[in-house]
Amino acid sequence: MRRFSWFNVTSLTLGFAFLYLPMVLLVVYSFNESRLVTVWAGFSTKWYGELLQNEEFLDAALVTLKVGLMSSTLATILGTMAAYVLVRAGRFRGRTLFSGMIYAPLVMPEVITGLSLLLLFIGIGLDRGVLTIVLAHTTFSMCYVSVVVSSRLSSFDTSLEEAALDLGASPFEAFRLVTLPIIAPAVISGWLLAFTLSLDDLVIASFTTGPSATTLPIKIFSAVRLGVSPEINALSTILIGIVTVGVISASLITKRAAVRQAREEQAAVRS
Repeated sequence: MRRFSWFNVTSLTLGFAFLYLPMVLLVVYSFNESRLVTVWAGFSTKWYGELLQNEEFLDAALVTLKVGLMSSTLATILGTMAAYVLVRAGRFRGRTLFSGMIYAPLVMPEVITGLSLLLLFIGIGLDRGVLTIVLAHTTFSMCYVSVVVSSRLSSFDTSLEEAALDLGASPFEAFRLVTLPIIAPAVISGWLLAFTLSLDDLVIASFTTGPSATTLPIKIFSAVRLGVSPEINALSTILIGIVTVGVISASLITKRAAVRQAREEQAAVRS
């Protein structure tokens, strides 16, 4: 293996510092004793206690959690179905249009997506609230689930499904009893990714939310206009922790699934 040169090490260090140093400073100053976020006055966890007593942030956190759970579940179901059709259905009329509609949110600017959904909800007379945010988050996150599940289905051994069908199972039973358990790690990873995207979204939620439903990113953005407070630092630290755990969990699940698949393939070859 080639050793790292000083140039590569320096570039890598500066790149990671540019990306993660602001987050590290935010986490550090969330434990600051002083209310002034730029002046260090000692270590303290009192702002986390203050955060737990802030009803506005707690209500926004409840709305965010509710939206995340519902939208990620719907996105996982729809994304898995879309991935199965794209991989298993082969060539069919309208396949290009269907795949383009599935993957469009990946490259579409969030402002355009949010504005389009806003005009749609106004056109059909749907009041903006939790339901509209859930529908919006499901729309843009299901494409990510579809990408994750499609990559797993593409490497799936179809002979297992054919064997189940030969033994008398219906197509739905073969999918439920054979295919779904094998691609479960990819499905779980897609759900975690969709949940993380829902927690972080600000632009689309700002277009589709209403007075009765305010998510945490919108609440934080509104509060920052009046100045950054230690409670916001504490809340942001908690969000960073949740997102980090979700991303790491999805990566570990995907990696373990790949390792297990490799071992099973090696065992099958040996036998």
